[in-house]
Order: sequence, then C-alpha cells, then structure tokens
Amino acid sequence: MIAGPVATRALALLGADVLRIDAPGLPEIDWQFLDTCQGKRSTVVDLRTDLPVFHELISNTDIIITGYRPGALERLGTHAREIRPGIVYGRVSAWGEHGPWGDRRGFDSIVQAASGISLIEVAHDNSQREPFVGALPAQALDHASGYLLAAGVLDALSARSLDGFGRDVRVALARTASWLLTAPGRRTDHPQPAIPDVRYAISHGSVRTAVPVLAEYPDHPWPAPGYGSSTPAWKVRPDGSS
Repeated sequence: MIAGPVATRALALLGADVLRIDAPGLPEIDWQFLDTCQGKRSTVVDLRTDLPVFHELISNTDIIITGYRPGALERLGTHAREIRPGIVYGRVSAWGEHGPWGDRRGFDSIVQAASGISLIEVAHDNSQREPFVGALPAQALDHASGYLLAAGVLDALSARSLDGFGRDVRVALARTASWLLTAPGRRTDHPQPAIPDVRYAISHGSVRTAVPVLAEYPDHPWPAPGYGSSTPAWKVRPDGSS
C-alpha cells in the first residue's frame, strides 16, 4: 500500500517518468495518495479487460514496480521479462516470495505484530493494554522497504548499463522488520511520538507531508495529480522517443 509508492516517489524525485497504475473502483485514501503520488502521473487500467494496454506500457519501460502478492501479475498473463527482456522488475511483498507465508496478503501493521514490534511498543507505552495496538507511530516498515527497493532498482539500472541484463529486485516487509529489530544501536527507551519539526514538513493545499528524504531536494517535482488524470502512455522525449 505504501512501500511501492514510496519507492517510485523517490525515483520520480531523481527524474524518472513515473506512471502510477491503479485498478478502477479501488481509489486509495485521499491524503495517502496526495502524499505518495507526488512527482508522478496517475492512470487507471483494468488488467482484467485492458491487458494489452498494460503490456504496451511494459514493452517501453525501464522499470516496473509492483506491490501485489508474488505471482499475481503472472496469473493474469503478464510475464514482464518476456515482454521486455531488459526490464528491472522491483517487487515488494509482506512476507517474501518463499516459505509458508509467501502467498499471504499483508501490510505494515500486520508485519509489525507478527515480528514482535507491536509487543515491544506496547510494553514501552504503558497507556496501552492490548498488544495489537502497540505499533510504531509511523508505517516504518513500508517507508524503509520503499527506500531499500528504490536503492536496489538504482543498483540494478547501474549494472544493466554495463552488461545489458535486466534484474529482479525483491523486498519484503518481514525482512525489513528483522533487519530493524537487529540493527546495532536500537533502543527501546525512545521518546514518545511527537509532531515533526516544521523545518522538515511542507504543505500542498490541505495536506502537510514530510520533505523529501534526500536533503538536496526541498520538495518533489510537483504535487500529486488528480487520481487517474493521465492517459496510459509514456511521455514523449525531445528526441521523439518515449
């Protein structure tokens, strides 16, 4: 829900033409869309009826990033590597692509509960009595996984420039949780959540969000567009290519 959009927002910040594709009838939470779709374009494609449109987009792209469960696109008949052999295919899932939970749905708060983060946080916050309400004050696994995915995609593009081969980049929220829990210097006696310093926030209309994580960029290229406001096509470059 958030990790993939965070990754592509970071790539848009670095100059990529990012086209976000949603299914019709499944709009996201308004403020969440306004935050994570900054610097992108937005379109709507029904993969059950308009799969050729989706395949045409894939055939002319460098990167595809998905947040579906492993194998979901393949079950719809989309094999990105066959359509575009040199593509960098970034995938984010809750539990990874292998193991007994590989085909399960999931999102940040569930993974926080399964990994023990919720229990740690409820023990820290004595005002809460039930483990399931003990969670980090932000979707930390989503955001961390999103930036890790963007970094992996950049590494894959760099490697492709040398050998011409596409790559798969896979990120799992559960792996990010394990990494954060075992990170050196982690403390359980952290301060209670507080409103962020105004120096690190920026407003677009009624929505106030954090500034870009890369310090050299004071803001994203442009605010989030209207939901589904773009046609399903890539921008035309000055040389006539897309």
